[in-house]
Amino acid sequence: MSSKTTTATTSQNETARTTPQNENSLGSSIILFAVMMVLFFASLYSLSFLTLGNPWPMAVCLGLFALAFWIPQTITGRSDSAGEF
Repeated sequence: MSSKTTTATTSQNETARTTPQNENSLGSSIILFAVMMVLFFASLYSLSFLTLGNPWPMAVCLGLFALAFWIPQTITGRSDSAGEF
């Protein structure tokens, strides 16, 4: 994914600073954060049903936990934003 940047120049055509533009608005970032936290807490809640005879709550926990980290890093493209500054 490519990042969008704007370049500020001075009067002598020197590059003063490169700053990244916002990729997500504040509202969409808050909604994305809330959805991922719901997935994370649902994975923790599924562990309350875990018994030695029923392994499915652990499978659900691992699946939801993985989705809570995989979706923001791959689908929304936020894994490559660490080096933008």
